[in-house]
Amino acid sequence: MSRINTNVASQIAQRVLSQNNKGLALSLERLSTGLRVNRGKDDPAGLIASQNLRAEKASISAAVANAERADQVVNIAEGGLEEVSGLLNELQALLTQTANEQGISKEEKDANQLQIDSILQTIDRVAGSASFQGIKLLNGNLDYSSTAVHANVAAFKINGAKLEFGATRNADVVVTGSAQRGAFLLSLGGAIDLSAADARFVIEITGSKGSRELSFASGTTVNSIRDAINSFTDVTGLSAATSGTGISLKSVGFGSSEFVSVRAINTGGLNTAVATAGIYNYQAANNNLANAGSSTLWNAANNKVTDFGQDVSATINGIVATTKGTTARINTDFLDVEIDLKSGTAANAEAQRLGALTAFTITGGGADFQLAGRVDISGKVSLGIQNVRSNSLGRSVDSGNAYFLADLGAGRSLNVVNGDTALAQNVVEQSIREIASLRGRLGAFQKNTIGATIRSLGVASENTSAAESVIRDADFASETAALTRNQILASSATQILTLANSQPQAALQLLG
Repeated sequence: MSRINTNVASQIAQRVLSQNNKGLALSLERLSTGLRVNRGKDDPAGLIASQNLRAEKASISAAVANAERADQVVNIAEGGLEEVSGLLNELQALLTQTANEQGISKEEKDANQLQIDSILQTIDRVAGSASFQGIKLLNGNLDYSSTAVHANVAAFKINGAKLEFGATRNADVVVTGSAQRGAFLLSLGGAIDLSAADARFVIEITGSKGSRELSFASGTTVNSIRDAINSFTDVTGLSAATSGTGISLKSVGFGSSEFVSVRAINTGGLNTAVATAGIYNYQAANNNLANAGSSTLWNAANNKVTDFGQDVSATINGIVATTKGTTARINTDFLDVEIDLKSGTAANAEAQRLGALTAFTITGGGADFQLAGRVDISGKVSLGIQNVRSNSLGRSVDSGNAYFLADLGAGRSLNVVNGDTALAQNVVEQSIREIASLRGRLGAFQKNTIGATIRSLGVASENTSAAESVIRDADFASETAALTRNQILASSATQILTLANSQPQAALQLLG
């Protein structure tokens, strides 16, 4: 068959050559870019998946950078706290040295007070100077702001709270069991009436701080016994109050670590004169009402009888709190707060008055770090850093008054020249505990939160990159094979097209 107008063989060869050239161009493009998917038509679904994976990888990389930045912020805060810790240790030494009344002169006391004033000023200066890009870290700038503090809340700390943009969060407390002191009612029947004029009533009382043996003669009044016990409160950790014809003996502190122990060393025949004299427990639900059926007669109290205090039981925002004394704390991903319920009636240490209350409302503040690729509340970590200035450190309550580290300054109530050095010691010790606790919390944040985040995000980035590579990257082994094939086919198709185009010339032979 010889046709000239329509060369079908040439058309076929042209079509095949075009297809082979397109395949060759595609192989060359993939090998030159290293990508299997260069545009949507290469693999529409693969392009969508790979673009999503690329976006996730970019977010993960940014989150890793955020975590490393957060680590540097905390490092700066830790450096300031380390200096404050050293200053507090020096302050502790100065306070102990100055308390040596007969071994130090007035001039030395004054000199030590000058050093203490300098230390307090330096603490305030460090608190005001530690900063990251102009953001103050230790002056309370990164503490949380709160409102509507309940009257039954003596003190509280907000260590962390996640808040939605513009939102607030309540700290709702339900007290399920009151905090109590270790307590006994010492029934004496009024002034001591012993069996003989030279008889002695000798008891040993023990509290969480220590013990003391006390001896009383016949005729000693209840008020005198009360005063004798209270003169050793700093030694024993126990306080006494008159209660009818007896003594209410209680631990100063609250909670399961506090206790009262009483042992009768010599009763002096007290039970012969007063048959009901003895040691009575208070009712479990009311530390103001003695349990008449729980007495231990004095002549049977030659072994110690002990009563322990009780920690408050509470839930905060539905989470069972960890408690100590009158303090309740929860530590969750969304809320980390510590609340002292000592004052008021909700956790009354003298009577079990249970109920619910909103301790306070968190309105904002804190340091927020974005440590996940997705920007939402679950990917955010919040951290509160309290003010470490001297007027905020070392809160200690004595006789209803709150004292702080700043009260050790010259002219203040806890100065070392003529102030209460024993109370000053408590304030300094509390300040040391607070700074140590804050440093530990920041260290845990760095080690566990930031460290784990960087490691997990690194693995996520690797896996995301691998997933994207499977979808989008070119397989060079496969593509080089396809390139060779397409090169051969394109060359072959070119040769065939040459033959197909020359085929109509055979018709000229028919014309003679």
